[in-house]
Amino acid sequence: MTVAPFPDPLGPAPAGPWPEDGPAEAAARATAAILADFTGGAHRGVIVDSPPGAGKSTLVVAATLELAGAGERLMIVAQTNEQVDDLADKIATRDPSLTIGRLHKDGFQVPERVIRHPGVRASKKIDDVASCSVVLATADKWAYVSGHTWQWAIIDEAYQMRSDKLLAIAALFERALFVGDPGQLDPFSVVDTERWAGLAWDPLQSAVAVTARLNDLPVHRLPVSWRLPASAAPLVSEAFYPFTPFRSGTGPGERVLELAGPGSPVTGTPAAWDRALEEAAATGWALHELPSRHTIRTDADAVRACAGLATRLVERGAIAHDEHGSHRVDAARIAIGTAHNDQVAAIRAAGVPDGVTVDTANRLQGREYDVTIVLHPLSGRRDATAFHLESGRLCVLTSRHRHACVVVARAGIPELLDAHPSTGRVRLNEPVKFPDGWEANQAVLAHLAAHRVPG
Repeated sequence: MTVAPFPDPLGPAPAGPWPEDGPAEAAARATAAILADFTGGAHRGVIVDSPPGAGKSTLVVAATLELAGAGERLMIVAQTNEQVDDLADKIATRDPSLTIGRLHKDGFQVPERVIRHPGVRASKKIDDVASCSVVLATADKWAYVSGHTWQWAIIDEAYQMRSDKLLAIAALFERALFVGDPGQLDPFSVVDTERWAGLAWDPLQSAVAVTARLNDLPVHRLPVSWRLPASAAPLVSEAFYPFTPFRSGTGPGERVLELAGPGSPVTGTPAAWDRALEEAAATGWALHELPSRHTIRTDADAVRACAGLATRLVERGAIAHDEHGSHRVDAARIAIGTAHNDQVAAIRAAGVPDGVTVDTANRLQGREYDVTIVLHPLSGRRDATAFHLESGRLCVLTSRHRHACVVVARAGIPELLDAHPSTGRVRLNEPVKFPDGWEANQAVLAHLAAHRVPG
């Protein structure tokens, strides 16, 4: 099924993308339609909008195997080395007989999970891998390639790719599949780009935005999130994807988070931490709310709460029950997300169990955990800047989990939002992003109010 790439935000929201059948059938039908459109030859490109955890990598692998199985050669573009390595590993695992080229920069060490496959050839020179059925590299590395072309290309995480990076590699391929999540963080730059805002050649546009503007390409969407549980998918869909709704691949009660340890806190552990974890385990959400106060970014109480909640979760030996069985929620399955690097450093310094991921929203994109703990970007602030209101940032932070999400925040954020209504500049020829961060924050906070645990 195809949908318009830029639905009218003032018109009615489109109906759900699924008929009355199960999520697996809906996802399979969407994938089949995408592959048919991409390989059918009617268009020079196909755009695929995907919500969090909808199987972007699975789609990329399926498209790769279909083309390679037909004897076609293709190039795959991703935005980070980790994304490239993950795709190379998955493709090689699915088809060990496939010849795969891993193109990389000078000095880069390709991880063991990639080079362990006999069909993978890694090199810093394109001539060493150009004959492979599939060649993968980052967009930055592809920009240095010349003298070779491919009929087919797959652009992974295309909404996070700047348009100037697409321009640098556009001559390398004839047809492309653009796969990405429109609700995640937009491309960013440390350089001031105000001078190009609204212009057709604005380099800060995403690869998808500029392609859709200049070409009449079909747009598909994946209708099911296999990551987000039934407790989270409706909120994330409503708050961040109001015009492209999706559903969870699991139903209510199919995933259960069990806190196996004692409920009474150990000496020195605030009882509110246990109450917040128990609320999250029971409902999928918890708002660990600290008293209202204006603070510095590395708010000591919020930092201590984030580190303490992660430590307490490990102490209580949580068990996750899902469609794949049951497993222990160890430290590697827990993440703490923040908006700023100094907050990451402060939380790590406060002490978290070895293995717990602590990182910014930018670096958590594309990753998945059983439980996430989020330091709200607006917690303790006096103002609501465009950075902190970025809807993609909150979307990333609240959509990494398979079971539960605990949000740590100072009270008073709804009042802060009311005092700073959305007043972003509207420019000619620049598509307005919906929903904006103000609206998305209000939707999330309204939902979390029912799961509030005073800290």
